[in-house]
Amino acid sequence: MLASSRGKVLERAVSSSAAVTLPAFLVPAFQTAPPRRQFSSTPYRPSKLGRTPISIPPGVELKIGEPRVKKDPTTYLRIPKRTVTVSGPLGKLDLEIPPFLTVNHDEAARRAVLTIEDRSIKQQMEMWGTTWAYINRHILGVSEGHTAILRLVGVGYRATVEERPKKAQYPGQKFVCLKLGFTHPVEEPVPFGMKASTPQPTRILLEGINKEEVMSFAAQIRRWRRPEPYKGKGIFVNDETIKLKQKKIK
Repeated sequence: MLASSRGKVLERAVSSSAAVTLPAFLVPAFQTAPPRRQFSSTPYRPSKLGRTPISIPPGVELKIGEPRVKKDPTTYLRIPKRTVTVSGPLGKLDLEIPPFLTVNHDEAARRAVLTIEDRSIKQQMEMWGTTWAYINRHILGVSEGHTAILRLVGVGYRATVEERPKKAQYPGQKFVCLKLGFTHPVEEPVPFGMKASTPQPTRILLEGINKEEVMSFAAQIRRWRRPEPYKGKGIFVNDETIKLKQKKIK
C-alpha cells in the first residue's frame, strides 16, 4: 500500500504542469522496484547411471519375465512386478524391478537400456540408477564373481576353514573357525553358494556371485572383533583403515 502511494505521488509530480523537483535522496524511494527474477524452469536431468547402456559380456544371458502380482509384506497394495534373470557361467541371479521401469534388451548389440515413465517423480528417478547398479552388479557376479578379503590384525589372531559334519546345514558345508582371543574358538557357517578359503593364517578370502551376500557374511565375521582406534587391532574388510588415537593419559 505504501509503495502504491509513493508511485502516485511520483506520477503527480511528473505530470503536473508546475515544475516540482524532489530531493535527490528521495528519488530512489519513489521509484518502482524492478520485477523479481523468476525461478529456473530447466527440464529434469536424467540419471547419469540410468541412461548409460549396460553391456552384456559373452556367455551371459539376460531374460525379462512377464509382470506378476506378488504379495508385499510391507504394504497392502498389490503391485505387479517383473523379474529379470541374469544367468552366466558361475550361476544365476534374479532381480525384481518395479512396474514403471522398462528394460530394452538389444540381443544383437548385447546391451540393455533402462527407461522410466515419468522423470518428475522422485521415486522413479531414485530407482532408475539403483536398478541399473543392481543389474550391472549381477552381470559382473555371474561372469567374474565378487570377492572380499578379511585381514586379521592382532596377536594370536588366526583363521582356518574346516568342516563340521554335525553342525552342517547342507552337505559339504564348511565353517570359518576364528581364534580371536576368546576362551573358545568362533565358528561361522559359510552360506550356500559361497566359498571361503584362508591363503594365509591371518587372511580370509570370500567368493560368491551375489555381492550383497558376500559383504553381509564379511560383516558378520567382522562384528566379532571390530577395529579399535587405540592399538589398531581387529578384523578389517578389503581396504578398510582406521585412524589411531592417542592413549588416554590420566
